[in-house]
Amino acid sequence: MTLQLADKALNPPVLLAPMAGITDRPFRDLVMRFGAGMVVSEMVASQEMVQAKPGVRERAELSADVENTAVQLAGREAHWMAEAARQVADRGARVIDINMGCPAKKVTNGYSGSALLKTPDHALTLIEAVVEAVDVPVTLKTRLGWDDSLLNAPDVARRAQDAGICMVTIHGRTRCQFYKGNADWSAIRTVKEAVSIPVIANGDIVDTNAARAALDRSAADGVMVGRGAQGKPWVLAQICHDLYGAKAPVIPTGDNLVEMVRAHYQSMLEFYGSDLGLRVARKHLGWYMDEAGTPAALRRSVLTSRDTDEVLRLLGDALAAQGEVAA
Repeated sequence: MTLQLADKALNPPVLLAPMAGITDRPFRDLVMRFGAGMVVSEMVASQEMVQAKPGVRERAELSADVENTAVQLAGREAHWMAEAARQVADRGARVIDINMGCPAKKVTNGYSGSALLKTPDHALTLIEAVVEAVDVPVTLKTRLGWDDSLLNAPDVARRAQDAGICMVTIHGRTRCQFYKGNADWSAIRTVKEAVSIPVIANGDIVDTNAARAALDRSAADGVMVGRGAQGKPWVLAQICHDLYGAKAPVIPTGDNLVEMVRAHYQSMLEFYGSDLGLRVARKHLGWYMDEAGTPAALRRSVLTSRDTDEVLRLLGDALAAQGEVAA
């Protein structure tokens, strides 16, 4: 199944969710190598992007030849959103995604992210500014509403479509739910019924069974995977294979898994520099070791070492349990 975003095709419609501090360039590249319809950058603050605050442009770094990559922008002022969209488009972004779903207090307290659900008229000015600023497709990611008394995603999606948004992703929770409880995939169906553009279901989609159930209940056109990809960058490709007949991923085990994790680790060191890269990598290494069933003492040694060569050596033993668990 192929989704069309203006002149961009998503095939299959299985997307990597934007996750702060996680979906950086090294992780996006790894997920795309296994296979995914689209990967989305971690959220980039628009004003900080334009003003070149340290670390912000690195989060949006793209190669001009990277297909099906979106950069997600957040903000509360149309001027900064439009300027940031122009900059990332000029640097190679193929798709711009607008964040209206982040529930974090530091974002919503600044009237950005899911706080925009409380001011849809203002939110529309941001959407219109971004759509007018760039020639690439613009998409929107949001939630069911602010809380149970303001479930306005269908209306927001309809107005966004009229303003030129070409796809909307709905996380099946309200902002006030944060990530508690279960995502309500059935509620996403009301958004699907309100628009003619593609709708993507998000929230609690961690494997093929969850993806199939989400599509059935929501009638959505595709799925977005977030936390399910942590420690399993191949899970999107597996869903693509199971649901859409794409080529099956070769899921690494044994020495191949160690080689993949070491390569991911080294790519983070190269991307961020050794000091910051070592810290950023710890969460990813932790997730890989969660999957492998690494003994606690060895896990602690990997995550506390400040010697990158030592970490590379330890990973062989740390991930060895994965083959035993799989067997």
